[in-house]
Amino acid sequence: MTDQTVASLYRVSFRSEEIQVTPKEREILRTLALRVRELSELPEQEEKRRLWYRHNALERTRPVVFCDPENGWNEIIPPQSLQCEGRLARHWEMWLRKEIFWGESMGDDKVIEPYFDVPYLYEETSWGLEERIIRTEERGSYRWDPPLKDYRDMDKLRFPEIHIDEEASEKLLNLAQEVFGDILIVRRKTIWWWTLGMTWTLVNLRGLEQVMLDMYDHPRELHELMAFLRDGHLRKLDFLEQHNLLSLNNDGTYVGSGGFGYTTELPQRDFDGVHVRTIDMWGFAESQETCYVSPEMFEEFIFPYQYAILERFGLNCYGCCEPLHPRWYVVKRFPRLRRVSVSPWADLRKMAEYLGREYIYSMKPSPSDLAVPRIDEEYIRKKLREALEITKDCCVEVIMKDNHTIGGNPENVIAWCRIAKEEAERVASSR
Repeated sequence: MTDQTVASLYRVSFRSEEIQVTPKEREILRTLALRVRELSELPEQEEKRRLWYRHNALERTRPVVFCDPENGWNEIIPPQSLQCEGRLARHWEMWLRKEIFWGESMGDDKVIEPYFDVPYLYEETSWGLEERIIRTEERGSYRWDPPLKDYRDMDKLRFPEIHIDEEASEKLLNLAQEVFGDILIVRRKTIWWWTLGMTWTLVNLRGLEQVMLDMYDHPRELHELMAFLRDGHLRKLDFLEQHNLLSLNNDGTYVGSGGFGYTTELPQRDFDGVHVRTIDMWGFAESQETCYVSPEMFEEFIFPYQYAILERFGLNCYGCCEPLHPRWYVVKRFPRLRRVSVSPWADLRKMAEYLGREYIYSMKPSPSDLAVPRIDEEYIRKKLREALEITKDCCVEVIMKDNHTIGGNPENVIAWCRIAKEEAERVASSR
C-alpha cells in the first residue's frame, strides 16, 4: 500500500528496469488518460481555474474548497482494484484514477489539467548521519533513534548532494511521451522538496525532546546546527537553479500545505522563459515539530534560518499542522508571505483578525471528522458554518487533508465537499 501523502509522493522513484509497461497496461493507461483529457476540456475547469487565480490574488471570492484525502485514497481506489501489474504502471494508473475521481465525483474546486508531469529520477545523499526508524507496522506509529547524540559529532555531517540518473530519466520521459503524448501534454517537471522548513531534518538528527532541551542547554551548538541545515538547503537551491532543474509552480501545482499555485504574479518580469529561479516560484516552510516551543524560542532558533530560505522565493506559504496564532507576530515577518495555514489547533478568531484580507486564510478542518464509516453531516455543517462566519471577511480556502482513513467509505469525502461548497456559497451570498 503506497503512502499517498504529499510529503511522501514527491520522493517516489523507479529503477531503470522498472521503466516499462506491457501492451495491456498501455491500453489501460491510455483509456484512463483519454478520460482525464475529456474532463480537462469541460468548461467548468476554466471557471475553477479563474477562481483560483482570483483567490490567490486576494480578490473577494467565495471560499475555495479542496479535498486531498491523502491515505484515504487507498480506500477510494484500493490497491487491489488497480488493473496494471508493473510498479511504474500502477503508479501512473493510481494518479490517473485519482484525477478522474476528482473530476467526476469529488465535487471540490480542484482543476483537472491536461498535463502529465514526468520527474527526473535521482538520488539525494543524506546529511552524513541517518536516523534508525523503529516501527511495528507499515502505517502505524513509530519512533526513531536520532544519530546526532553529541554535538561533537557535527563534523560527521555533510551537505546532501543530488545525483540525477540521466539515462533512466530520459527513458522515463520517452516512455511517458510514447504512452500519453497524443492524449495529454507530457512535461518534464520535478518536485524537489515538500517543505524547506528544516525542523523535520533537525529533529530526525537530534531528537524532538532533545532539540527542546538544547534551546536551554546547548543554544550555541543548536544555532550552529541550524546554520548548517540552512546552508545545506541554500546550496541545494543554488544547484537546482544553476543546472536549470526547477519548474514554475504558478499553475495547478500543489503548493504549501494545501492549495494551488495559480497566479499572474509569478514568474518575475525579468524571467527569460527558460531558466527558472526560486524567485520565480512559490516557496514553503513550516515548523510543526516546534509547536510546543515558545514564540520567543521559535523566533531565536528557527525563524532567522527559515527567513534566509524563504527570501529566495517570489511568493511564500507558511505553516501546516502547527497552530500559528501564538507566533504570528514572528511569522508575519517572512518576506512576500501570501498563504498561511490555519490548522485544527489554531484559534480561528485570532487568525481571522491577524490575516484579514492581506493573506490567504488556509483553513484546515479536522480530518478526524471523516474517519468514521458514516460522517455526522449535521456536525460537520455546523462546524464549517461557524468557521466560515468567523472568517467571512477573510480570503478563505477550506482544505481537507492529512487523512489516515476515511472510515473505508469514499462517500465521506464526496459528502464533505458538498457540504463545504454549500456553506461556502451561503457565506458568500450573505456578505
